[in-house]
Amino acid sequence: MAETQPLACPRCARRFPLDERFCPDDGMPLVYVGEGGEEPITEAHERARRIKPQYTEGELVKVAGGRNLAEAELVQGILLDQGIPSVQRRTRGFDVPDFLAAGPRDILVPEAAAADAIALLSDADLGPQLPEPGADEGRARRLAMGMAIALVVAAGVVWLLLQIG
Repeated sequence: MAETQPLACPRCARRFPLDERFCPDDGMPLVYVGEGGEEPITEAHERARRIKPQYTEGELVKVAGGRNLAEAELVQGILLDQGIPSVQRRTRGFDVPDFLAAGPRDILVPEAAAADAIALLSDADLGPQLPEPGADEGRARRLAMGMAIALVVAAGVVWLLLQIG
């Protein structure tokens, strides 16, 4: 029966003869099934076949980041293994055209997949890194100490130059 009905609906997988163009239930255009399983045409086609449709709805939201291109692609691969589509973009302010693979990246997924992606990446310790409590306070203290030391050194240099001159 499959040979007499070479077209199928990509949504519900029902088969239809060649004289049909659209699925009456879904309204989707029918696609040619061909002989046996369809082989992916390109690597991008293979990736697209792995994406689960329920994860494709909504605006893009940031769920993770990578320090460079390789880390970002690793995170994207982990998400794709679970059927979650993702895109990467350079983090704002780090667009250096001479170093295309360098610089931090943001990983974005559709809103429908955000919760599952965050849970998946948290399990793998690749989710958004939250700063440790008090980390900003320690950084501010070190910055203030560095500025105070620089001021004392500058004052000493000025005093020394006044004594020599």
